[in-house]
Amino acid sequence: MAATFPLSAAAAAAAAVYSPVPRFEFCRAFRGHCASARRDVHCALRLPAAAAAQEATGPARGAMAAVAARGQAEAAPYGGAGEGSLRMVFLSTAVAVCGSFEFGTCVGYSAPAQAGIVSDFGLSNSEYGIFGSVLTIGAIIGALTSGRVADILGRKMTMQLAAIIGIFGWFTIYFAKGPTMLYFGRILLGYCTGVLSYVVPVFISEIAPKDLRGGLASSNQLFICSGCSATYIIGALLSWRSLVLVGLLPCAILLVGLLFIPESPRWLANTGRMKEFHASLQKLRGENADISEEATGIREYIESLRRLPKARIQDLFQRKNMYAVIVGVGLMVFQQLGGINAFGFYTSYIFSSAGFSGKLGTTLVGIIQIPITLFGALLMDRNGRRALLLVSASGTFLGCFLTGLSFYFKAQGLYAQLVPTLALYGILVYYAAYSVGMGPVPWVIMSEIFSIDIKATAGSLVTLVSWLGSFAISYSFSFLMDWNSAGTFFLFSAASLATVLFVARLVPETKGKTLEEIQESLT
Repeated sequence: MAATFPLSAAAAAAAAVYSPVPRFEFCRAFRGHCASARRDVHCALRLPAAAAAQEATGPARGAMAAVAARGQAEAAPYGGAGEGSLRMVFLSTAVAVCGSFEFGTCVGYSAPAQAGIVSDFGLSNSEYGIFGSVLTIGAIIGALTSGRVADILGRKMTMQLAAIIGIFGWFTIYFAKGPTMLYFGRILLGYCTGVLSYVVPVFISEIAPKDLRGGLASSNQLFICSGCSATYIIGALLSWRSLVLVGLLPCAILLVGLLFIPESPRWLANTGRMKEFHASLQKLRGENADISEEATGIREYIESLRRLPKARIQDLFQRKNMYAVIVGVGLMVFQQLGGINAFGFYTSYIFSSAGFSGKLGTTLVGIIQIPITLFGALLMDRNGRRALLLVSASGTFLGCFLTGLSFYFKAQGLYAQLVPTLALYGILVYYAAYSVGMGPVPWVIMSEIFSIDIKATAGSLVTLVSWLGSFAISYSFSFLMDWNSAGTFFLFSAASLATVLFVARLVPETKGKTLEEIQESLT
């Protein structure tokens, strides 16, 4: 949904709500080992991407429990923190991914609301296409400003700002009397999602221990998907105005939750607020944890960066940074060319065009996204980023090809009874494959491969590219469908094949490495 879909994934993206975080019971025998290993937990990279409302869905709670259980199993042997020290990390992540859940509701809203809005305001398909795609206009503005705003105001205040703007956007849509107010409210929601798609993964990566960074960072996409799924499922039961409440809830929870979690310690250190930096890091690692080595490592790293000249946009294209930029931007480009926003914004329309129930189809999509995305999150730090990307891109190829085949049979008058079923299988395969890898992994990799001195600039660039791609695909989709329905999905499948080649040749594996080790391997 730009993020992915950024959601790149609105519909395909993935995310579920983090609920109160289960407590990790680490053995006391590991305390000494954990303390000595903390030296490896250095500067976590911040970067995009985006959806969660802590109490919006039941499956979300199960998702958090599963991620927490995996964290318990992995953190003990590798040592990222002492006994009880991860509770605040998981609580902070749970609050932050309310922004991801909000992202998902914003992107997913247009699919179930289409029939009601078109009926009430008498909009044509092209006019409603503007409503669906104008979200990306606001998101582009949000992406352009997100890095600078997050550096100036801090991660927490930036999330608060995005939530407030999101609330105004939802109320504008709720009280809309015509298309103009609908479009304006949608632009406000776009700005909200553009900012959240950057600051949420950045915040999570900056507070997470290295052994849990992949799983926690992928929770961003997990909750984007959850927001989408909740919107699809609930949207089948409520009117488009009542559905606005689903978007308001995560904004409210985010605003309240941010009052109870610490600011990113790395942002505090980077702004010279050392007393608050130590207090934040201590709170995240536990009252009894020895943070001296980790704090020293963070301070030394930031001091070394301050001796470098201030990063400019042209620095992204220096030889030492070009590889990371190509990988980060390339993954976002292929994510969008694979058609995620076409599926995300127009799921109901695609099902209906193939002769399948739009409401039933979007409900089924909503049901499968959360468990599939959770499965991908659990594999992130076990099987690696590259493997998930390769499997995922292969799956999106198959899903697009089957969907295109169904429209080809329909146009040729062949196998009429098979067309709806083939479209259903194709769309479900696409969403399942996307949710495992192409949804969350590009954002995780982006948060890891850029050095801290250029990550604000590079993060804004990558987020901008993602949203530009989202706009291009979502706006042009209706025209492409009028041109050739089957050909549209065959084009998406060809882009997925190109993604497999890109990942195989260029994308590095970052599993199990500290951010510093990743930087060293790229230069």
